[in-house]
Amino acid sequence: MAELIDGKRISKEIKDELKAEAEKFKAEGKEATLAVILVGDDPASAVYVNNKKKACEYIGIKSLSYELPKETTEEELLALIDKLNNDDSVNGILVQLPVPDHIDENKIIRSISPSKDVDGFHPLNVGALLIGEKGFVSCTPAGVIQLLKRSNVDIEGKECVVVGRSNIVGKPMGVLLLRENGTVTIAHSRTKDLKSICKRADILVVAVGKPKMINAEYVKEGAVVIDVGIHRMDNGKLCGDVDFDSVEPHVSKITPVPGGVGPMTIAMLMDNCISSLR
Repeated sequence: MAELIDGKRISKEIKDELKAEAEKFKAEGKEATLAVILVGDDPASAVYVNNKKKACEYIGIKSLSYELPKETTEEELLALIDKLNNDDSVNGILVQLPVPDHIDENKIIRSISPSKDVDGFHPLNVGALLIGEKGFVSCTPAGVIQLLKRSNVDIEGKECVVVGRSNIVGKPMGVLLLRENGTVTIAHSRTKDLKSICKRADILVVAVGKPKMINAEYVKEGAVVIDVGIHRMDNGKLCGDVDFDSVEPHVSKITPVPGGVGPMTIAMLMDNCISSLR
């Protein structure tokens, strides 16, 4: 039976460490401030924003909330971002994605100052990650690395396979594993003979965006499996990209959905906010 990698517990550990750090900075007269912008009334986005506010409150990060109607124009949103870019009291700016269709998501990402881009999506931060320079790292892949390290999974020299090639998870995940001296293959839904490639993996990170796509036929006995996906099934229950019931008996460690990678994303966002004071 596999050991469950408990993202809730590990994210709480990280948040407690950040809380102590935030208190130390406050004693020195420094405080982190995160500005969160939500455009429209997407229910899932509203839940994410609320969770981010709660995490800020717990750690001691000041949060500014801008909840804008879905009719907000691109120009109005860009003007707000410009104002926050020029506000020295704001350390981090986050625009909750997705934005309404009439707003160009790429233009919004590029408009946030790289020094305040706590999501780690700006091309300058992505480039810094690629060449090993300092910058904000995309929160979900950074959270996966912490899950592995804090679960005593040694990455160095291991065969690591990432299934998924998105700019937000797949690509930065591959770079971070490489930075930890893993031997990395990035695969995706169009990879030929995907099963045999996944079966090579000592560490398999799945971010393919298809419910329960990865079953026992894709995993090596004793592998470590990290499931980044999250989907709501017809019965209302949540599942990941991995068929947990099929895979779990064959692996050494696995993340559940929910309660695995999800809580880590917010913990690493908070870490990015505090890191701007370091």
